[in-house]
Amino acid sequence: MSFNIPSLCAVGHNVLLMPWMIAPTHRSRSQREITITRKSQLMSQPHDFQALPEPTPFYRWAVLLFVSLAMFGNYYVYDSMWPVIDLMRTDLGFSYQQIGLLSAAYNVAALCVLLIGGYIIDRFGTKKAITVFALICLFAAFLTAATPHYEVIFAGRFLLGIGAEPLIVAATTVLAKWFKGKELSFAFGINLSISRLGSASADWSTSFASPLYMNWQDPLWLATAVAGISVSAALLYWMMEKRAEGRYQIGNSQAAEKIELKSLYKFSASYWYIVALCVVFYAVVFPFRTFAIDYFQQAHGITREAAGLLSSLLPVAAIILTPIFGFWVDRVGRRSLFMAVGALVMLPLFLAVTYLPAGPDVPLVIPFIGSAMVPLTLFVVIFMLGAVFSLIPAVMWPSVAYIVEARRLGSAFALMTMCQQLGWAVVPFIVGVLNDRNSAGPENIAGYAPSMWFYTALASFGLYFAYKLWRSETGPNAHGLETITSRAGN
Repeated sequence: MSFNIPSLCAVGHNVLLMPWMIAPTHRSRSQREITITRKSQLMSQPHDFQALPEPTPFYRWAVLLFVSLAMFGNYYVYDSMWPVIDLMRTDLGFSYQQIGLLSAAYNVAALCVLLIGGYIIDRFGTKKAITVFALICLFAAFLTAATPHYEVIFAGRFLLGIGAEPLIVAATTVLAKWFKGKELSFAFGINLSISRLGSASADWSTSFASPLYMNWQDPLWLATAVAGISVSAALLYWMMEKRAEGRYQIGNSQAAEKIELKSLYKFSASYWYIVALCVVFYAVVFPFRTFAIDYFQQAHGITREAAGLLSSLLPVAAIILTPIFGFWVDRVGRRSLFMAVGALVMLPLFLAVTYLPAGPDVPLVIPFIGSAMVPLTLFVVIFMLGAVFSLIPAVMWPSVAYIVEARRLGSAFALMTMCQQLGWAVVPFIVGVLNDRNSAGPENIAGYAPSMWFYTALASFGLYFAYKLWRSETGPNAHGLETITSRAGN
């Protein structure tokens, strides 16, 4: 029986060749069997020493920066369509229902690719996955801007879903690999902040690129140029991780497990409560953002520039607060409790923006971008929604890394994102139908109320699932979401 010594080496470990591992030819059969047994034990047991050092903090944060910049371009491209909804309705004759279908096309594509995308990430590695998915996003942005034909724009949004959502899963897996056991929630917070800067920049483009908004097409060409940032950043990340291999210990590089439907997704109840909360949360927030700028213009009579600045409050609040919440949660734990609090705060916001008096106009200033006067009620509600938009994801996504084993993280994140996309795909279409059937518009502001009640109903389900997660994590089958803290050295 032969034994391949190099197969003993794993990422982050160096196997020493001990004298007993060299079997002389005169040994008996039983002696050789003992030797083989000891070799097998060495392979199956974790080593108590590390030959490769951990990457320096600078190296880890540089990886975080490039992965986050790849996400920045991705988020910008996705959100670049929403400021031109009114132009698409007037110039191209699109209905709210058609706009909702353009949003749904992205999610349907994500549903089609995410399961296999998670396996690709686990099987072929994050370097190749992020770069390939970023290139797909770039071509999708080009296709969306290239023609006024609805079918081609639909195809572009569909292709964007094929590339963008697996890219997000790959980036999430990278952070879990490089930061688990360290500043994981804080790293997720930084990543989300930079990503959402892309969303905010798409909203701000109504101000800093206002000359482009003479038609629907030029802002989308700008988005195509920004998509190039994703590709460049992905290539830089590839080079950095390639250089780190063999030099640093960069996480638990276990073999990717095979996809077996009978066993792959047998996760704990806590995992499924997080998935359910994820579905509801994103099915509320992102469809609301889809129609937000148009809603502010039509229902509250503010300009496109003011509506863009107001809509940007949601990602801007997230940019500022997400890393703060992530750092705070790393220090104090209580992750499921924080998610429940966020779900409770979100519940009344959509009815408030519908039925509360608008209040006096207040100045909204975004340094270096622009300023506008906006109603006080809208300002407060959108800022609070931004705080929720910061808190729940900053806690929710890294929590998965604590309740799912490392070799299944790629598939766990992919399944979670797939379920998220399922809810997210349905809601914009329903909102579009509600707006069209109730003749929502500046002449009939009350026509927007049914969609706001729909958001509120979804938010109530989010509160229920957050409560169930908290109960699970304070019971006997807890995974440490309430107790694991960076101060405790975990």
